[in-house]
Amino acid sequence: MRIAGVMSGTSLDGIDVAIVEIRGRSVETLEFSSTPYPAAVRAAILAVSNTTTTTAAISRLNFELPELYAKAVLRHGPVELIGCHGQTVYHQGRRNTLQLGEPAVLAERTGVPVVANFRARDIAAGGQGAPLVPFADYLLFRHARRKRIALNIGGIANITVIPAAARPEDVVAFDTGPGNMVIDALAREYTGGKRNYDRGGRIAAAGTVQTKLLDELLRDPYYRRPAPKSAGREQYGVAFVERMKLSGASLPDLIATATVLTAATIAVGIGRADRAAELIVSGGGVHNPQIMAHLAAFLPEAAISTSTDHGIDAGAKEAIAFAILAHETWRRKPSNLPSATGARGPRILGSITWS
Repeated sequence: MRIAGVMSGTSLDGIDVAIVEIRGRSVETLEFSSTPYPAAVRAAILAVSNTTTTTAAISRLNFELPELYAKAVLRHGPVELIGCHGQTVYHQGRRNTLQLGEPAVLAERTGVPVVANFRARDIAAGGQGAPLVPFADYLLFRHARRKRIALNIGGIANITVIPAAARPEDVVAFDTGPGNMVIDALAREYTGGKRNYDRGGRIAAAGTVQTKLLDELLRDPYYRRPAPKSAGREQYGVAFVERMKLSGASLPDLIATATVLTAATIAVGIGRADRAAELIVSGGGVHNPQIMAHLAAFLPEAAISTSTDHGIDAGAKEAIAFAILAHETWRRKPSNLPSATGARGPRILGSITWS
């Protein structure tokens, strides 16, 4: 079955589309594209995320985003099914979540059935509603003899711990804390909006880590809280950045500090699992050499590789994951991992909008 996985994450980089062919247990990535959000759309998403807004603004965006998703999907060849995560604008694990991107519009524009609203059913069953990618991590990276940890560094960083020869119930996964989100916000401010991220980690490399501030940030009890747990823009959005700026440090120093914070909190999370496991990294953070260098320093015993080294494009993995999740929904099969989300049991995720 040829499926399009559509992902727009908390980093707000844009729209990722992966075209995947699934035959039984075989998953082959055929095509991948990433389309940046127009500046006005990105600003509109930020305006309704974790802040006081209006129902009119949310409703407009809910119908505007799938127009962009449809254009991104239609750049590729025909598909039989679309799995669309939508744009998260609010997430509170075990309580509520909201992803924008009306699937009826996407189905209408493409003429293809759409699976969307993946997180709600897990939350209804008592789960965090996140992370959901671990199901795909389990299928893609499980090894008969090796313990592996799949790390995704997007806006938020999360890990999936996959013991050797694991069964689904053996998998543990959770958000470790900030990924690129805080770095991106500070880099946008430093460059006057010219860049949405710290390209090549160059700004961080020119800054000085503020150890007192870093130690203060690391005292947050979230980092040592046991799984299941999830995080988002609610924890690491505007208020978090403003808190960092109160230190009086320069923006390059804050970016350097945020970069180490990302690596350190990932290491704390992995330390609870196994620092000597094989670590497979994906997401935009793999392109930041500062994050990767700090990660290697914090985890000297880990064998670090990227998902690209294992045949899964590091930038495409989350889009691939939602193609896989859509396929499971289409087959009426559960695709949450209760050991990762804390749900009361396996559930079929998402809803199908027919074309």
